[in-house]
Amino acid sequence: MTTLVAPAPPTAPTAALAPGGGLRRRLALRFLALLALYLLWEATARIMRNPTFIPPPSAVWDQLITTSTTHDGVRGYSGHLLVEHLGVSLRRIVIGSAIGIIGGLILGVLMGTIGWLRVVTEPVVTFIRALPPLAYFSLFIIWFGIDETPKLWLLSIAALPPVAVATAAAVHGAPTGLVEAARALGAGRWQTTRDVVLPHALPEIFTGIRLAVGVAYSSVVAAETINGVPGIGGMIRDAQRYSQTDVVVLGLFAIGLSGLLIDSVLLTAENKLIPWRGRA
Repeated sequence: MTTLVAPAPPTAPTAALAPGGGLRRRLALRFLALLALYLLWEATARIMRNPTFIPPPSAVWDQLITTSTTHDGVRGYSGHLLVEHLGVSLRRIVIGSAIGIIGGLILGVLMGTIGWLRVVTEPVVTFIRALPPLAYFSLFIIWFGIDETPKLWLLSIAALPPVAVATAAAVHGAPTGLVEAARALGAGRWQTTRDVVLPHALPEIFTGIRLAVGVAYSSVVAAETINGVPGIGGMIRDAQRYSQTDVVVLGLFAIGLSGLLIDSVLLTAENKLIPWRGRA
């Protein structure tokens, strides 16, 4: 006897609507969070009534317009538009981060594959990672002067340890079974590292790269402490000297928003280049 089972009701439309509904919910929650922060900022500024301590959002908006245009013969802030300040800082961050990331990748792979080198260099990398940027920036100024070189050195050194630590840990933690299988099939040390170890380590390496770019962003103000104009960090430092809190807040917003944009680009690249992340 054959038993007939009634087909289950279709569920595809519901599943198809779920991602869109989740996205709309996340966007709504983020909008509400931003609105709540804005209202809190506005209320705090009105209660304090001290724009030097907490400038109102309108003052920061006015500075955005002022620093982005030429008015009465005055061009932006300190003779440069806001986009020019941000562009110079982004160039420094990109170059410094790239140097630090490349150095961190090379050092991390060596640390992860050569045992004695890991023992020797790991304390040094940890020591550098624990130092605040200003601690060695003064040394770079003595060595290289006050032009671009010490700024790029600072950002490079700041970006190197996160990548080196993440890469070394990921390479060292590669599955022993996969490595031994590759060796048994005749792969050399470099082939095993390239074809087995590095693909397995890529997710953690990308995490280290994102952390490195974040560290470089947080160090840009320190990097532009000396002779940093044009530059968003130099603009912030200059405004701080004259108690222009609204300009300082504007600079912080410029750094933060551009940092969010670059992090989203890195996250998108990570999802495209490492589709196997999170899969068994």
